[in-house]
Amino acid sequence: MARKAPITLPEVNFSEEGPIRHLHLGSEWIQGSMLVDAPTVLVHEYIQRMMAWMLFMDPHTLNKRQALQLGLGAGSLTKFCHKELKMKTTAIELNPQVLHACRGWFKLPADNSRMQVVLADASEEIQQDKWLGAVDALQVDLYDEEAAAPVLDSAEFYANCRATLTEEGCMTVNLFGRSSSFDNSVDKIAEAFGEDAIWAFKATREGNTVVMAQRTPSRPKRALMLERAEFIQSEWGLPADKWVRVFKPVKS
Repeated sequence: MARKAPITLPEVNFSEEGPIRHLHLGSEWIQGSMLVDAPTVLVHEYIQRMMAWMLFMDPHTLNKRQALQLGLGAGSLTKFCHKELKMKTTAIELNPQVLHACRGWFKLPADNSRMQVVLADASEEIQQDKWLGAVDALQVDLYDEEAAAPVLDSAEFYANCRATLTEEGCMTVNLFGRSSSFDNSVDKIAEAFGEDAIWAFKATREGNTVVMAQRTPSRPKRALMLERAEFIQSEWGLPADKWVRVFKPVKS
């Protein structure tokens, strides 16, 4: 059997812009950010939108649920799910330097009984039996140093993502990059989840489009979503009322 060629991982560094610290993978592209004096605040609009799955679950049950991030970035989603939502939280990250940076520069806690980082290839790790049907909130944000398109973006990958989800579970994906195609990515997600399962925001000013796919498609009543949005906003400060206005099923 031929050996896999060794993977060359980019150098990890950071920059500071006033009160905000940014993570970089050896390029100018920002891979994540932290408000230095408030390390669990979600700085970027697209990162906040990655939490839109909260509208589809009873927010009072979140501390009994499991979150999984594919791609650690600056640790924003991992810290928020663990520290603010009190969820059991795991992140899968390929580059050990990113983990080292998050612990040293971005105030990511050490592994504990309710939070851990697994150093692995996300596409392989999510196929492990322990993840099958176990994840309530799967957040996918996988980019290399060029940030040109998602690193993993195939129908097969999205089918494996779907297999990790509980019946109520949701996957959110950040689609970004000059070489990415929203329509092509949505087609692949639809192949894995079904067209009725997909919701999407319009792109942010920076060009990030967050897409959500449900394991079990549903159309919650607007009144219920507004009620949950009000609770989410008051409890965690996320702009969930705005989500309800601009977050739509891809297939109406």
